[in-house]
Amino acid sequence: QVQLVESGGGLVQPGGSLRLSCAASGFTLDYYAIGWFRQAPGKEREGVSCISSHDGSTYYADSVKGRFTISTDNGKNTAYLLMNSLKPEDTAVYYCATDFGGSSCLPYEYDDWGQGTQVTVSS
Repeated sequence: QVQLVESGGGLVQPGGSLRLSCAASGFTLDYYAIGWFRQAPGKEREGVSCISSHDGSTYYADSVKGRFTISTDNGKNTAYLLMNSLKPEDTAVYYCATDFGGSSCLPYEYDDWGQGTQVTVSS
């Protein structure tokens, strides 16, 4: 049974940091593109950061470049999103997702999704 479970969300002040985790079970992350997406109220789901299954190259949305870092630990079968210098506009539900053999950061390309974790940036 394929399952992705996110954790690490919460309430943080502007300028603070959070690290999101995405634990995979029922399959290994090898050969999968891994993506972090977010959806704020009234907005479409957007790709935040992704790792290609082809060559491990990374993508970051312009709004998070230089602040967020995506990584994986294949030994733990877990992906991470380190978020620094958080801004109120980063407030959203964050999801991790996987796409077998993929390389994009487009939500509709991804097949399996976690349940999401809320990130709120507010003073």
